[in-house]
Amino acid sequence: MTTTSAAHNKETYRRFHDALNGAADAPLIQKLIDDFVDPDLKLHTPLPLKSTGADSIKEVFQTLRRAYPDLHVAIEDLIAEDDKVVSRNTVTGTHLGEYLGMAPTGNTVTYKEIFVFRFADGRITEAWGVVDVLSQLRQLGAMPGGIPGGS
Repeated sequence: MTTTSAAHNKETYRRFHDALNGAADAPLIQKLIDDFVDPDLKLHTPLPLKSTGADSIKEVFQTLRRAYPDLHVAIEDLIAEDDKVVSRNTVTGTHLGEYLGMAPTGNTVTYKEIFVFRFADGRITEAWGVVDVLSQLRQLGAMPGGIPGGS
């Protein structure tokens, strides 16, 4: 894989990320995922998902947007090498909808995540994610050790 390919993958991911960050309605999010993600995506996360392939990413965004309608993902670092792009992010949102069985709290949460995306033919074909769910749960008051609204 050339440096040009890595740069192209990085730019493709940035376009995908920026479009998703600005999308609030489910049909647009689904279209964006269809445009940028391979239908047979392999998603490696510990999330309890009911779907597979690109539908798993749709399920994640549907769950997050329902829970945090003002969800915003800020890229802190974006690194590309060969066929992979790594994004270290800070996620913020206000808990206004059901999330992991919890009723809305109105709390604002801020948490970190890191994702590695593998590209083939200009599309995301595989993804690995590490998300600080413990921090989320503490800020929502579901786990001891945190102050609601703090990180």
